[in-house]
Amino acid sequence: MSFGDAVRSVLSQYAGFSGRARRSEYWFFYLAVIIVEIVVGIVDNVLGTGGLLTGLVLLALILPSLAVAVRRLHDTDRTGWWILIGLIPIVGTIVLLVFYVSDSTPGPNRFGPSPKQVGAPVW
Repeated sequence: MSFGDAVRSVLSQYAGFSGRARRSEYWFFYLAVIIVEIVVGIVDNVLGTGGLLTGLVLLALILPSLAVAVRRLHDTDRTGWWILIGLIPIVGTIVLLVFYVSDSTPGPNRFGPSPKQVGAPVW
């Protein structure tokens, strides 16, 4: 999945917590969020709005960020409630990182069919 496809996919499922998300979709979206936050932070400083724009953008992106994180956990055949382990300092973050970089469950799992890879040959 390309960068643009990943961002479009996540934003088209703005609050969709069901289904699965491939690694590329998850990581490309987070890269886009980081880039947007840097740009908005610079604009915020130039305009002197005191972080208002950055806060609004973060608020707008929190729901799709949570949704794609839950769908990524679904892709590794874990329930979305595993996201709460991130509340445990250091250890929780490491565990979630391992889950997010783990390979997808091949074929369908209890959360649905495997997402199709864009540009991959269909055999």
